[in-house]
Amino acid sequence: MSPKKILIFSLSYFPLVGGAEIAIKEITDRISDFEFDMITMRFDKSHPKFERVGNVNVHRVGGGLGYFSKILFVPRAVLFSLRRKYDAYWAMMTYMLFPVSILRLLGKKVPYILTLQDGDPFTHVFGRLRILLFRPLLSYGFRNAIKVQTISNYLANWVREMGYKGKLKVIPNGVNVEKFMSVGQSRALTKRAIVLITVSRLVEKNAVGDIINALKFLPESVSLKILGTGHLGKTLKLKVKSLKLENRVEFLGFVSPQEIPVYLHNSDIFVRPSLSEGMGSSFIEAMAVGVPIIATQVGGIKDFLIDGETGLVCNVRDPESMAKAVLRLVKDHTLRENIIKNAKKMVKERYDWNLIAKRMKEEIFDKV
Repeated sequence: MSPKKILIFSLSYFPLVGGAEIAIKEITDRISDFEFDMITMRFDKSHPKFERVGNVNVHRVGGGLGYFSKILFVPRAVLFSLRRKYDAYWAMMTYMLFPVSILRLLGKKVPYILTLQDGDPFTHVFGRLRILLFRPLLSYGFRNAIKVQTISNYLANWVREMGYKGKLKVIPNGVNVEKFMSVGQSRALTKRAIVLITVSRLVEKNAVGDIINALKFLPESVSLKILGTGHLGKTLKLKVKSLKLENRVEFLGFVSPQEIPVYLHNSDIFVRPSLSEGMGSSFIEAMAVGVPIIATQVGGIKDFLIDGETGLVCNVRDPESMAKAVLRLVKDHTLRENIIKNAKKMVKERYDWNLIAKRMKEEIFDKV
């Protein structure tokens, strides 16, 4: 019997990399008894219209028209799907419900899976005017999914609010345990300089400005490395300059996923005071390396952050609270070592991509 064919709907894919793109590749690379195709946007002319990435045949369409390309992607994805036969669809993220819902209304009632990885607040995702106009179509998409999987219990609540009544699976994103744990033991803290690190898109929800403000409450021996890009980059650099912190803050821009474990290993504490988070794979990666985390307990972070056991909690929009957590980790070596040990154990038991892919196959794909 020939393997089942699944079409993945994803707005972007490699070489454009985020949590959802990494999840697709890590999962599909470990599932060999299904055939995976993908329809995605061609953001750049240098990206081929077709290529095979891992275990996925990637078809790219459109692009070149800015925001309008995203709108036009929906009918283009519909036309692509109408010409081909698949056993199931896989919609990655809420926006991808638009093409699968339209296909269903056009009579192509292929069973489909929905995965939620959204990191913005519910009101931001569903409350924008352009979404409100089409919210009935989104609700239709939620209600008719054959399987829904979310990466956190926080996002599971969204699914129920949007009307899905079926069995829901919470299967988180994972980490390449072997890669992240192989960089060596975490550094023991001494009286030398302390290096904070954050791996974040430079956008409002990640509150990187609050980390910069926290440095005002910390000794000059504490510095910060910022990995990531985003539209707030220029604003954040001006903030650093206005606070005269140029010697303590380093903007490293885009860093490839392959390099991140080394940067984490050469740091002492991972900090991200998120305002909203679907899950937060960067936290799990830091835990795997052996870097203790400080974070707000918002959204999906609650699933893995237990204050004093797997990390330390700071308050939302409270740089001084963050600074106190940093000093606590610096001064209390026993607490630091216990957090590192507990977090590593949790990552091995719950967040290894091998375990995640096995669950996705057995609990999602095999049931389609």
